[in-house]
Amino acid sequence: MSDHNSNAAIADGPYFFCGIGGSGMLPLAQILHGRGYGVAGSDRSHDQGRTPQKFDWLASKGFALHPQDGSGITSSGQVLIASAAVEDTVPEVRKARELGCARLTRAEMLSALFNDAKISVAIAGTSGKSTVTGMTGWILSHVGMSPTIMNGAVMKNFVSEDNPFASAQVGDKDLFVSEVDESDGSIALYRPSVGVLLNVSLDHKSMDELRALFGDYLRASGKQVVNFDNEEARKLAANALHCISFGIDHAQADISVDPASLAFSPFATKATVLDRRDGTRHDLTVPMPGQHNLSNALAAIAAANAAGVPVADAVEAVASFKGLGRRFDLVGTSPSGIAVIDDFGHNPEKCAATLRTLKSSPGRVIAFFQPHGYGPLRQMGHELAETFARELDRDDITILCDPVYFGGTVDRSEGSERIVDLIRQAGGTAEHIPAREDCASRMLALARPDDRIVIMGARDDTLTLFARDLLEHLA
Repeated sequence: MSDHNSNAAIADGPYFFCGIGGSGMLPLAQILHGRGYGVAGSDRSHDQGRTPQKFDWLASKGFALHPQDGSGITSSGQVLIASAAVEDTVPEVRKARELGCARLTRAEMLSALFNDAKISVAIAGTSGKSTVTGMTGWILSHVGMSPTIMNGAVMKNFVSEDNPFASAQVGDKDLFVSEVDESDGSIALYRPSVGVLLNVSLDHKSMDELRALFGDYLRASGKQVVNFDNEEARKLAANALHCISFGIDHAQADISVDPASLAFSPFATKATVLDRRDGTRHDLTVPMPGQHNLSNALAAIAAANAAGVPVADAVEAVASFKGLGRRFDLVGTSPSGIAVIDDFGHNPEKCAATLRTLKSSPGRVIAFFQPHGYGPLRQMGHELAETFARELDRDDITILCDPVYFGGTVDRSEGSERIVDLIRQAGGTAEHIPAREDCASRMLALARPDDRIVIMGARDDTLTLFARDLLEHLA
């Protein structure tokens, strides 16, 4: 099997996706399929009967689905797309090696498509990538362009009966908007005409590694769009040649807001955008709550502007942005006023943004958190515990179940109970209940009128169903 290749040419395929239902794999499979390539795949979730509606939809659209037993790999001409983390013992990987199939990581395939586009907009940073990718893609679409958009979350503006899983939008191959990931180092593969940097903070790598990766990324970008409110990002942009800066608080940011105009409400934000380059002012409505989403909107406006959209048009488009699945997604409110919110928060910064938004309006918060793996919990458990203890009050409650575990050889000696102990030591209120269904019963017993229940976690599509079930029981 051929080695990984950073300058992957786009092969004729056909392509076989190992883990085709995953949040990173599915949109990439959709884009290749939408461009007329043969696409097949397998997924452990499909074999285990999880999220059947997603796999039924894929099958109905002509994606050939196989059990994850290697039976879908039948010829040396197939190209295997598999995450770098997929172990060599997985049957598809073994079979592909036996047959001599080319193998690419998701990022290698994506960067080949991305770098092939005439106008390519990359969205990077520790948090906010999916929202800004969705917003930027929507702005370009709203003004009549036809972007191809690659996202890790379902973009509600592009959802239709025909495509309920719109984490990708297949458009013009010469206009490409994608989030790019630093966690696996693959950000180094991209050559954006517009490179957006939202923030730099501790997540999967050390700060020194992140500074190197994001610094190289800005140097590889034709134009740079940088958040001047984030000190690390601002420092990295010091030598950027074609930079558009944005920020809520920074006095030198090109695209900013008039502080007197800010109006935050539980599910939206209003502000007057100030373009310091020409002194123009534009009234903005962001149909999502929280200061972080106002910052995300400024990032998308600046990114679209760097790609040729006038600021006034970009500001107008944001008002009709419908948001993303699992990004502060209001599932519904019970008759007694208990709101259930579904959210992708899984690292300290994302969790803090969500909890802060919840605490900016009155009412008690019950925060349920399902860690997305034992490894990440070991790496950032201490910061996560600090986040829950700091952002929530004593009468709010944090409930953790055991981390997601889909099999494999990971060390499971340290789990959620350690985080709960740390939250309590820091003065917060927290409980560890190993099984998720028992957490649901506990939350139903605890919930009082006007509480907000937030369901948080990543890498598990069934969390949305869990949130909907909870709302049904409350009703």
